[in-house]
Amino acid sequence: KKDMILVSGFNVYPNELEDVLAALPGVLQCAAIGVPDEKSGEVIKVFIVVKPGMTVTKEQVMEHMRANVTGYKVPRHIEFRDSLPTTNVGKILRRELRDEELKKQGLKKIA
Repeated sequence: KKDMILVSGFNVYPNELEDVLAALPGVLQCAAIGVPDEKSGEVIKVFIVVKPGMTVTKEQVMEHMRANVTGYKVPRHIEFRDSLPTTNVGKILRRELRDEELKKQGLKKIA
């Protein structure tokens, strides 16, 4: 599995970031992936689904992450969505999110 994110030689586990994000009021679902970056190998991108009737801003997310994780684990990119791709049992499909990002960047899928 390639769920682990490699940021400037440091291992970052998506579950750790997702647990921190899930503690932020207003976050219904979240997922963290690594996206290719020329300088550091990969940078962290998080996807967030906000609870209905609530508001979460990029600033709130960044402030929360900076307060709760080491600097290199703070996401560089944040995307808010209406939903995340999941399996039949509700597990978030990080691979689909990663493949989408690679397509946006014009890169091939990582097997």
